[in-house]
Parts: sequence; C-alpha cells; structure tokens
Amino acid sequence: MTLPFFVYGTLRPGEVNHAPFLRGRTRAQEPARLPGAVLYEGPGYPYAVEEPGGTVSGELVTAREEEYAALLGELDRLEEYVPGDPRNLYERVEREVIRAADGAAVRAWVYVAAPAVAARLRGRGKLIEGGDWHGRGPR
Repeated sequence: MTLPFFVYGTLRPGEVNHAPFLRGRTRAQEPARLPGAVLYEGPGYPYAVEEPGGTVSGELVTAREEEYAALLGELDRLEEYVPGDPRNLYERVEREVIRAADGAAVRAWVYVAAPAVAARLRGRGKLIEGGDWHGRGPR
C-alpha cells in the first residue's frame, strides 16, 4: 500500500535526517498533525506515543512514486523497525493525520513508540509540551 509518511522529528525540514533521506525524493511536504498522540524526548530524537487527547505536529510527506519502495525500506532501517520484532523501538502504523492547509484527514504511515518503549516513556519520560519537536526549546 502506497501511503504518505507523517514525520515529526529528525525527518522534518531543517532537522538532521531531512536532507539525507528526503531531499529530491518527495512530491509534496505539507504541515499536518497527528491526533491521539503525544511526544516524548528521546536521545536526540522524539518518540510519538499514542494517547487520546494529544496532538503531534509534523509534516505529511508524499514520496515520488519511483522513490517510494526504496524510501520505505530506508526509513524502516533508520527507525530500526522490523515487522514483528519485539526489539523494535518504533512500530510503523497506519494512522489518520490532519492536513493543516484544509483540515482533510489523510491516511499515512507513522512511526510510533513500540509498546515497551511507550510504557517506559509514560512512566518516566520527558513529555514535549505542545507536541511540537521544532518548538521544544534549546537543542
């Protein structure tokens, strides 16, 4: 299934992984938000944790058709995601995100914290207030 990606951390424009992974490989990048999730600090990158009532800010990224398969594989490797692996830090899930420009709901791939990581973050993680990695303050 070809879906756009919702990115909220180091893959956003201006962040460290944007250019190496996305430059020249996308048809569109537009502001969006992910309802039903909050952000927690990680070691140099954030984790989205699914939680009712929260909202995460990011970008909806639509890959060029000819780049899609390779990009999907590269992003899975970046996020250390292997389908069904209990050691995953992230899970790639299909979720509805809201495009900022028109409020339209769009299905997209999102990398969210894997269940064990999410439980640990809920217990003792540092919440990023407002759900925006760009607005997190000094780096």
